[in-house]
Amino acid sequence: MRYSLKQNLGTASGGAIGAASSVAAISGAGAVSGLGAAGITSGLAAIGSVIGGGMLAGLCIAVALPVTGCVAGAAIVRATGDSNAD
Repeated sequence: MRYSLKQNLGTASGGAIGAASSVAAISGAGAVSGLGAAGITSGLAAIGSVIGGGMLAGLCIAVALPVTGCVAGAAIVRATGDSNAD
């Protein structure tokens, strides 16, 4: 199965937006802002506490954002009617 450049760019841009959202959420959610060890730790714990978990739950949520962005980007490109798709 071959993908067109349009499909690849749509998937990559969705993933990039999701990754940037994850980084912003982690650095801003914690008790210590920033991307140092304390900021990442407290950010992941704060995100995980939303669903009653800890850092591992926060990591799972943070990983889900880029994956969801890739899927959404690919879906948007397919919905626009790419003529090169198989």
